[in-house]
Amino acid sequence: MTSATVYDLATKDLDPPLAVVDLAAFDANAEDLRRRAAGKPIRVVSKSVRCRALLERVLAMPGFEGLMCYSLAEAVWHVEQGTTDDIVVAYPTADHEALRRLAASDEARASIAIMVDSPEHLDLVDAALGHNHPEIRVCLELDASWRPLPGVHVGTRRSPVFTPKQAAAFARKIVSRPGFRLVGVMAYEGQIAGLGDAAGARLNRLVVGWMQRRSAAELNRRRGEAVRAVQEVTPLEFVNGGGTGSIESTGADAVVTEIAAGSGLIGPTLFDGYTRFKPRPAALFALPVVRRPTRNIATLFSGGYIASGPAGASRVPQPYLPQGLKLLGFEGAGEVQTPVTGRAARNLKLGDRVWLRHAKAGELAERFTHYHLVQGDQVERTVPTYRGEHQNFG
Repeated sequence: MTSATVYDLATKDLDPPLAVVDLAAFDANAEDLRRRAAGKPIRVVSKSVRCRALLERVLAMPGFEGLMCYSLAEAVWHVEQGTTDDIVVAYPTADHEALRRLAASDEARASIAIMVDSPEHLDLVDAALGHNHPEIRVCLELDASWRPLPGVHVGTRRSPVFTPKQAAAFARKIVSRPGFRLVGVMAYEGQIAGLGDAAGARLNRLVVGWMQRRSAAELNRRRGEAVRAVQEVTPLEFVNGGGTGSIESTGADAVVTEIAAGSGLIGPTLFDGYTRFKPRPAALFALPVVRRPTRNIATLFSGGYIASGPAGASRVPQPYLPQGLKLLGFEGAGEVQTPVTGRAARNLKLGDRVWLRHAKAGELAERFTHYHLVQGDQVERTVPTYRGEHQNFG
């Protein structure tokens, strides 16, 4: 069983703040994702990792095929680095420079599919490249939110393409446009994949569970109809769906050929609240104790690594080791100092380390230039994050 002593021992010659990835936990999480996918390939969501060495590690494992990138510039960079030749960009791009890099590279064009959900996205590509540009592979995004009643929207705000009729109509527009090839359909069910059903009060858990079951049933029906309607227009190479939190329900949909997942590799605090799976905490960061303002409080250097999303307690990093620590409600995690209290605080001395977990999987990599990959009580190697490779994709 891992304790703070193991991580302290592994990094004893390194100065905090620092970040580690526990390879045993990372690999165990990968195996659990593969098990849950029940034979369907998993496309690795890069934004949840943001470290090329770790992406290459998981892509070398059985059951994982290709990347889902969050930026076109990122996708082109991965092709240039030889990470993979199979990439879907999950979000539409307005990056003219990245589009020009895509168009200029035969290898990139063969490897990358960009996301589109309206004719305006096609217009933007034409504006960036000219109307006689080489063929660009595109993926049509179907909105996967749940709309049980008129005016009620449950889920993330993504594509305007919601119905099978709209999907087929847009598919016809894509295939009629020179310079584009429709190769896939994606539908991300954020209200299932990204919302824990084991968090909060009992009533909240019951409501979330009920919503997710109803939403999954509706989406599986609508997605199937939409995919079949698009396939009447043109053959598809892939149908992507899901996320770490919805692997089971997404995989049960017969039209889905691959599942997207990434956060489950890291196991951040936002993924503690699910009944369907329990990822192991794989990425941790250590902050040093620099003050002892009272007997019951130890103040750590830095630490205000607040996660994106709706502001609130769920987005704040949490003390993990030693056990028995918590943040102060008044100060929280600060830009230059983070006080912690609790029974374990009394035993902390200046220079001791406190290990914390981030709320989201990939955003920790934006705070550190390197991850120390820990195997047992040793650092196996130190690898750069995107930041450490001087890459910032926004």
